[in-house]
Amino acid sequence: MQAQFSQDWSGPVAHAGRYRILDSLRGIALLGICLANFPEFALYTFQKKEVVEAMSTAGIDRVIKYLQYIFIDGKFYTMFSILFGTGFSIIISKSLEKGSSLALFYRRMAILVIIGVLHLMFIWSGDILLLYALLGMLLPLFRNVSDRKLLTLSVLLILFPIVMDTVKAVSGNRFDLSAPVVRATQHFNSLSGITDDNFGVWLLEGKSYADVLKFLVSGAFIRMQEFIEGNRVFKVFGLFLLGLYIGRNRIYARLEENKALLKKVSLYGFAAGLPLSAVYAWNALNAHPLGPVGHSVIYAASVVPLSIAYMSAISLRSMAKKRHAVLDMLAAPGRMVLTNYIGQSVFGIIIFYGIGLGFGATTGLVYVELTAAGVFFLQMLYSRLWLRYMQFGPLEWIWRMLAYRKRLRIMNSKLN
Repeated sequence: MQAQFSQDWSGPVAHAGRYRILDSLRGIALLGICLANFPEFALYTFQKKEVVEAMSTAGIDRVIKYLQYIFIDGKFYTMFSILFGTGFSIIISKSLEKGSSLALFYRRMAILVIIGVLHLMFIWSGDILLLYALLGMLLPLFRNVSDRKLLTLSVLLILFPIVMDTVKAVSGNRFDLSAPVVRATQHFNSLSGITDDNFGVWLLEGKSYADVLKFLVSGAFIRMQEFIEGNRVFKVFGLFLLGLYIGRNRIYARLEENKALLKKVSLYGFAAGLPLSAVYAWNALNAHPLGPVGHSVIYAASVVPLSIAYMSAISLRSMAKKRHAVLDMLAAPGRMVLTNYIGQSVFGIIIFYGIGLGFGATTGLVYVELTAAGVFFLQMLYSRLWLRYMQFGPLEWIWRMLAYRKRLRIMNSKLN
């Protein structure tokens, strides 16, 4: 799993010192995240059932949505989280190898917190960077935990949402940690005039950035509600610990040595993940007949195994030949992951919101996903062109300079 997530976001790294497979995995994760997030940018996710069913693409949209739940939903954010943990393990180990403190690591995280807040409050409510940065600060506390305990903690944290949802169900929903956040959302919605009737079209009908900001304030609380109700903190940190284990054991750098393990993980992951993901899709699209606890169980049993199977299969594929054209193409956007992640948000606003082209709310899911694929293709081309002349993506460069507190050269040295 060569996902040098860390080195791209933290400090200058010579190209020869990179692990291409991790760049490729990050690129694939970005593609999946784009496909997962664009239905929200397009406001399709927020439309009422009768609106969706009245669309000319309603028939194929149902098929696309089912496939999305099977192959995409949750899988690529899981990959993203694992890669993030792997990258941070590399940063931590390199810092300690040089005998330095973890001050630089925490400074990087603090800057990422600021980036996440700016993204959340001024661009898109679906930000994940803030949560990643805050949880990333906890990883050094686990750097000396044994591999066995690390994997055990990872599994327990990934499964812990089942316990939380069980307690909530048994208590008759009295144990609801999201209640204060829900009240805050209602308060800010009332101040802005956002209602159930106009929620799905507010960002389309709003013709000024001020209207977008009103929605983003409420959206930030909605995002917190999603994190609380989905027990996202436990899931993400469990995946971080898995990534920490992968990074600490340098599995990404010793793929040949771990070939048998990757084959086993890929086989078992697909064998469990695919059929259970079909059940997960059926449950999600039929008003959750399995209930909240059943949903948590099927989510953990399907999403995580299939995500790890994706990563293992791609890693195995990368060993098939020295150069793999598709994986090489995907590596470019993976090297500029921060720039491209936030860039997807900017594309979403321009294409779908009222302050942009205004294609939201009435666009069928099939067209939304085709648009997402097109956006990622543009990012892939742009990233390859940019990295032909530059060492880092533009936002990666800014982040590095703030972290190192000095000016860094961005152009490739061979061009100087």
